[in-house]
Amino acid sequence: MTTATKTDGMTSSKPSAQYEQARTELLKAEIALKEQVERVAAMRRSLPLGRRVKDYVFREGAPDLTVNSPSSFFETRLSELFRPGNDTLIVDYLMFAPDADRACPMCSMWADGYNAVAQHVNDKTNFVLVARAEIGKLRDWARARGWTKLRLLSSHNNTFNRDMDVEEDASSQKPGVSVFVRKGEDEIYHSYTITAEPAPDQNRGIDPYSPVWNLFDLLPEGREDWFPQHFYH
Repeated sequence: MTTATKTDGMTSSKPSAQYEQARTELLKAEIALKEQVERVAAMRRSLPLGRRVKDYVFREGAPDLTVNSPSSFFETRLSELFRPGNDTLIVDYLMFAPDADRACPMCSMWADGYNAVAQHVNDKTNFVLVARAEIGKLRDWARARGWTKLRLLSSHNNTFNRDMDVEEDASSQKPGVSVFVRKGEDEIYHSYTITAEPAPDQNRGIDPYSPVWNLFDLLPEGREDWFPQHFYH
């Protein structure tokens, strides 16, 4: 028998026994998933350092995205992305090929989220966004998206993306995230990379780093075939 309560003229019923049982089983699965996520994170933290990488040279501009003249751009080395006393670096790869007019809409959605939390992330580690597009084009796109808190770097003139296995050729980029560790003053090592592989036998890669997918997973219909747009009207 269901017990009903009345609020503001409307009658609400308690959940059925079937729902309560299903929700209890789901809670057990959610706790198991949390424990698995923690185990995987511990395994990731215990990885030995990967290969030592060279001191790549990128192109960068002023934090103010309205300053976008070629004369305002400058070179920045990988080693210069580490603040004094902070020896870790997270790199987000934006799919934006040199000959493309716009960045990938999916990658742009991720970057929208990163822009919102960048100040928090940068309080603990160093965080940058890298794209193969020329720096002026990248900054134009960033200004249109409102990425005012992200540090933007162009790998247009180096082999960084290819060496990190997030590029097959200039026109074929992969989304992903890498972590680098600095040892001493001049040694930089690759620690970890995860990409968003489309193959069905691959994991969902960087999906956990965007709240959009996690919110959609709460819905009864799930993600379905939804795909982000560059801009919504």
